[in-house]
Amino acid sequence: MAGNSFGNLFRITTFGESHGKAIGVIIDGCPPHIAIDEEFIQSELDKRKPGQSKITTQRKESDIAQILSGVFEGKSTGTPIAILIPNEDQRSKDYSHISDKYRPSHADYTYQQKYGIRDYRGGGRSSARETAARVAAGAIAKLFLKTKGIEIFSHVSAVGHLESPNLDVSDLSHLLEVRESNIVRCADPATASEMISLIDQVRKAGDTIGGKISTVVRGLPVGLGEPVFDKLHADLGKAMLSINAVHGFEYGSGFTGSEMRGSEHNDIFVKDNGEVRTRTNFSGGIQGGISNGMDIIFRTAFKPVATIMRDQDTLNEAGDLTTISGKGRHDPCVVSRAVIIVEAMTALVLTDHYLRLKAYADEK
Repeated sequence: MAGNSFGNLFRITTFGESHGKAIGVIIDGCPPHIAIDEEFIQSELDKRKPGQSKITTQRKESDIAQILSGVFEGKSTGTPIAILIPNEDQRSKDYSHISDKYRPSHADYTYQQKYGIRDYRGGGRSSARETAARVAAGAIAKLFLKTKGIEIFSHVSAVGHLESPNLDVSDLSHLLEVRESNIVRCADPATASEMISLIDQVRKAGDTIGGKISTVVRGLPVGLGEPVFDKLHADLGKAMLSINAVHGFEYGSGFTGSEMRGSEHNDIFVKDNGEVRTRTNFSGGIQGGISNGMDIIFRTAFKPVATIMRDQDTLNEAGDLTTISGKGRHDPCVVSRAVIIVEAMTALVLTDHYLRLKAYADEK
């Protein structure tokens, strides 16, 4: 009921607030004997943590993951895995000026109306700080998927009006190296340079800007996804739309497909080295809600960050017109840090559906 858990067989529950003592996650359903690489988990968290560069918030959090249970001698035991991530650099005073004001396009008003109480310090539970817990859980899901030969790659493909060209995705490892070579995490170096300049320009103007993240999944077997309401693309869409600031999700041809004819859009089946494939991939690797063995391809759109360093009109809790000023430390554009969150949520969905497929196969 409370909406703090995600998944079926591989299920996570996150907890904590932006300015509380800690955030964390409990992972239930992780298979036993999975090698839990704590350095890898930390490296994933490092990609999301604040204070990375001039184009991210300057809040300083080491985001050190503490595994409290479910791991013995470096391997999962099959029991719940609990991970705690302490908060270290809270500046609650930065939010005292908005204790009774509703920030435009934030969750202040809706939380107040729903619960009759809200933690105004950084948005409390509605803060994107919560996503660090998802990244920790997603890292463990990635470790599981790695044992099955499944790869996930995301990168920033657009910031504002700037879009990267279509990439050659034949070598995802190379694209990952290119992505991590620049602070905006775009796998096209020329576009990355333009994006960084644009974000810095927007930041200096006290404003924010949105962007898009493109994702490719390779090595997925045929059969992941359930009829009718747990279709694979439906669960991926729910996962992406649960991320703070996400306003759009499309897979395969997406909205462009609505402009095409069936004769153009249909993915024709062919035999390739004895395997069934399709000549094109407008379906984005999913047909009838079930993976067809082709690459899973989707895009996630992020809105501009709601907090801007400019005065704005708003209302207070009494319903009086007032002015609000942006203060504190905030991202001018979230997409560079959100890349790893998108990958984490993708890994959680795929791990859950992989285990569901295995359970179905065992029943046959």
